[in-house]
Amino acid sequence: MKKRIVILWMCMVAGLFTKAMAQPNGNIRGVITDAASGQTLPYVTVVVVNSQPVIGVTTDEQGNFSLPPLPVGRYNIQASFIGYEPAIVREVMVSSAKETVLAISLKESIQALDEVVVRAKTNKEAPLNAMALAGARMLSVEEANRYAGGLDDPARLAASFAGAAGEVTSNSIAIRGNSPQSLQWKLEEVEIPNPSHYPEIGSVGGGILTAFSSHVLGNSDFFTGAFPAQYNNALSGVFDMALRNGNNQRYEHTVQLGTLGIEFASEGPFKKGGRGSYLFNYRYSSLALAGDLIGGSLEEVAGARYQDLSFRINLPTRKAGTFSLWGIGTNDRFNQPLPDDPTDYEYRPLEESAARQSMGAAGLGHKIFLGESSYLKSTLAATYAKNHSIFDRFDLNGENPERTLDMLDKTTNLIFQSYLNTKFNARHTNRTGFTLTGLLYDDNYNIVPDFPYGGPMDNFADTDGSSLLVSVFSQSSYQFNERITAELGVNAQYFALNRHWTAEPRASIRWQATPRHSLALATGMHSRHERLDYYFVTTPQTGDRLVNKELDFTKAYHVVLSYDWQVSENIHVRVEPYFQSLYNVPVVPGSGHSIINQTDFFMTDQLVNDGKGRNYGVDLTLERYLKEGYYYMFTASLFDSRYRGGDGVWRNTCYNRRFLVNALGGKEWMLGKNKQHILGVNLRVNLMGGNYYTPIDQEASLAAQRPLEDETRPMGRQHPDVFVAHATINWKINKPNVTHEFGAQMINLTGSKEYFGFAYNYRTGQMEKTSAAVSIPNIYYKISF
Repeated sequence: MKKRIVILWMCMVAGLFTKAMAQPNGNIRGVITDAASGQTLPYVTVVVVNSQPVIGVTTDEQGNFSLPPLPVGRYNIQASFIGYEPAIVREVMVSSAKETVLAISLKESIQALDEVVVRAKTNKEAPLNAMALAGARMLSVEEANRYAGGLDDPARLAASFAGAAGEVTSNSIAIRGNSPQSLQWKLEEVEIPNPSHYPEIGSVGGGILTAFSSHVLGNSDFFTGAFPAQYNNALSGVFDMALRNGNNQRYEHTVQLGTLGIEFASEGPFKKGGRGSYLFNYRYSSLALAGDLIGGSLEEVAGARYQDLSFRINLPTRKAGTFSLWGIGTNDRFNQPLPDDPTDYEYRPLEESAARQSMGAAGLGHKIFLGESSYLKSTLAATYAKNHSIFDRFDLNGENPERTLDMLDKTTNLIFQSYLNTKFNARHTNRTGFTLTGLLYDDNYNIVPDFPYGGPMDNFADTDGSSLLVSVFSQSSYQFNERITAELGVNAQYFALNRHWTAEPRASIRWQATPRHSLALATGMHSRHERLDYYFVTTPQTGDRLVNKELDFTKAYHVVLSYDWQVSENIHVRVEPYFQSLYNVPVVPGSGHSIINQTDFFMTDQLVNDGKGRNYGVDLTLERYLKEGYYYMFTASLFDSRYRGGDGVWRNTCYNRRFLVNALGGKEWMLGKNKQHILGVNLRVNLMGGNYYTPIDQEASLAAQRPLEDETRPMGRQHPDVFVAHATINWKINKPNVTHEFGAQMINLTGSKEYFGFAYNYRTGQMEKTSAAVSIPNIYYKISF
């Protein structure tokens, strides 16, 4: 069967090669806006950089532009306008199947017109949020499609950025030594639950892959510290994502078939000549085929089935502003049965598990301009997350089942947020707003006290109800002169569940020393409430008393110094030293346990806000933008991450890897008679220190025939260093109005092992460290038309 499939694919490729064809072209169009006010800009000059003769147009009265048809390939697009700093959008891909639609914003210059001599800023140098001067980076859709090691998952791609540590079996992101669950996910400026498939199972703050597809994603911001006042309830970082608008002039579709499943995307106008558009993407995936191809540990999770849907509808009106309706949803199923022959399984415990998980978020957005310099943006949204997991333990013969976990967790958030953005003049812009979040919860946790051993189960949480989180913010950006820009703001939030509140000042300043060198300093206070189920923990010793209900916000103070050097038009260097002080961290009284090191997806302990944390280090990024068919990026991080537990002792955190090194790059070749086909090869390697863990008490563990941690040595040992390589290769065949793509993506090409803990081998009578070398392949065919 496999040979037939390979032969069929070879015939398809051969057939596509042999057909004669005309030179395929593609289109680039878009809109130009003022970066501060959001207003469209007429009469802006838009040109293809280094085109001979010059290819260019000017925007119409609504700020729209459309370049003449261009041959398939990559282009840099520059926009310039009198009184504004020019901007360059790099690496724009023109294909024969889809239009490329750009949204370019220009920053108004405060210099006199006869003094304006500035370097064009590339769109990759700064985040989309103009009020972030340090600790932030933009993740472009183009990068998401190109970088190796991502499987089109933005979370996995972000792990290639400086300061971010990822894993193979999970897309969780540990930023600068912080716990992955301290990261906030946002979609369309609304906080959403973890959008990953199989979230929190096996690793808090992550899952296998996010529900976001590169077919629908717009450019997004990734914050690693000292974020602007607009962001509340975030501690380590923010992944601020957006869905792009669909094409409002023509219909476009994409179908993808691969070893991880099928995917279909479609976009287009509601009616020809109108300005409204739709965009949606549906994906159904299974690890069964990938497990058959690779086997080993991946074969063990072949029972995983998941699907997701995402959409965005954009409806501009003439006088009432622009309305948008967006949403994302996941539906996950996982069954891990007993081995076919339980007697062949040498480790205890022998388990069977099942999980049913779902997540959803949907919102109605509205943006309306109030005069020439202000706009009001509001969103009414709802989010939902449900996790029902069951674990059963069996004896060595696969008999006598005993339930060890039956956990139901449901949360629904009802959100209304609004902010007013006002550009007072070319120097001063202010953004002020609020967020109201209604929190609805339903939890029922039944777990054996020493999961997955011991029994019978105890109830650690059984509650349903509602609460409220209120947040307000205001931030101003002021440009003193052409070299110095400052940001000053404050964020305050109130948690009605236990009536705790916090006020957090934020400030940053940037000095553009020369056209190619800049220095920025950002600082601020940040906080985050815990997962709602943590507040409703009861213990067998305390009865029905909610031992954690009075937990305060976990808080942090961030300082980031950022130096940027634009070495040339294609090479950029960034160096960011940073310091973070965490306090009010929940810990178990009198022990070395801290929420910072939490890896289980449930909580059964009593906690108090007596813990602390401390992270400091330096991040380095050297990046060459794609030009002449190749690109590369090198990132390195040196850091130290410590925590103080309930016993007052400072120790390494679980995520104190101490160093991270990433190197990625790729090459594209334009092939074919008319150079219309593209062969791309991309590679990424990373070397990083291992996580810390609490060693086991060997003597006690052997006596009990199960791992027992040495409570006197929390986080006392470190796993070995990790070296991982990922690769992708793709072949794009451009024909008039259609593009065929064949590709292969491989996660963990080197077969690097990840360590999960310890288990008792009843055959050898020894405690052994458990590990797995999981490689994830995706061989696919995609057609766009």
